[in-house]
Amino acid sequence: MTPGGGAPRLRPLRGADHRQVLLQALQARTAGKVPLVGDERWSDEHWAEVVAAVEASTLPDETAWATFTSGSSGRPRVVLRSAASWEVAFDAVDAALDAEPGDRILLPVHPVSSMTLFGLAHAAARTAGFSVPRSARLTAADLDGPTLLHGTPWHLQDLVELLEGRARSSIRSALIGGAALDPELAARARAHGLRVVGYAGAAELSFVAFDHGDGLRPLDGVEVRLRDHELWVRTPQAALTTLGGGPMRRDGDWLTVGDRASLDDDGVLTLHGRADEAILTAGATVSPADVEAELERLDGVSAALVVGTPEPRAGQLVLAGVEVAPDGPSTAALRRAARERLAPAQRPRRWHRVARLPRTGSGKVRRLDAAELRALPRLEEEPAAVRGGIR
Repeated sequence: MTPGGGAPRLRPLRGADHRQVLLQALQARTAGKVPLVGDERWSDEHWAEVVAAVEASTLPDETAWATFTSGSSGRPRVVLRSAASWEVAFDAVDAALDAEPGDRILLPVHPVSSMTLFGLAHAAARTAGFSVPRSARLTAADLDGPTLLHGTPWHLQDLVELLEGRARSSIRSALIGGAALDPELAARARAHGLRVVGYAGAAELSFVAFDHGDGLRPLDGVEVRLRDHELWVRTPQAALTTLGGGPMRRDGDWLTVGDRASLDDDGVLTLHGRADEAILTAGATVSPADVEAELERLDGVSAALVVGTPEPRAGQLVLAGVEVAPDGPSTAALRRAARERLAPAQRPRRWHRVARLPRTGSGKVRRLDAAELRALPRLEEEPAAVRGGIR
């Protein structure tokens, strides 16, 4: 442990120049420091509080990285990692990406994300370097040079749309995590010759399973077990510990972050969201992730967030926040589509159409509670005569 209970090895970093921040993180690691990369959009007061809390903590001697993960409240927790816990996955990532000497990796996720810091460590050890995009959204200029991409489905969507617009690209492989990968989006990417591998994991567990197009299958060296439908994992990629609480629980060598899952006879793993996010409505248990996945398949819906809202008789009702364009599907059209695709208990009883749902630093839709979701600016409905439906 760090002598005296403090964290003098900590190197807090943040800034709008993401490439410079990542280079400084590598320099800190070389000097034996523990980089803690924050979000420049946080207030100075919040950042100072986060840094002070970590500095007051005891860091295990093996600590090499301090990364963030956001809970449903959006309050960041700090995940402490050894270097070895990431390095042990480098071979599997190389194989997934079909990496070659001289490859350069594009890291489009904000540096506050553990996904990007893993990508940075991987790039430093195994590739010819890394690049970051010029803005939050990928542009054609970002695609000329890097050969690999490690990002989220949101970034793969940008990449595919640019390719469909005939943008020039040197990217040949994409590793996609942070949220479920839509099979249709993966197929569009593969139609352009891209090698696409999705994955499931957690900031506390790193990679659990890869999907090469035939479903999520646990990585070699990662053991999975279901206990009352909750996913438990035994893995050398586990974090040392977390600061500020969080869902990670241990039972000997086994760990869980509360993901509910099923495993079929062919060894394919299906995730059904976190147990603590389940909505109990009129005696039924609804997985927000299952409903979100169906809503996000609808034309005109860019993203969805499903939460429970209190209701005296049912306990909770399903509330859906949907990100649509101003001329996108109306609430009535969304209700019709929900009736066709969802079981009665899963159907949202309240709808909130918005231009944009908040994202975490990794580009994943941020988990909000019902009050926070209802507080987002709502899109006004167009008159019925000109309103569009699900196309």
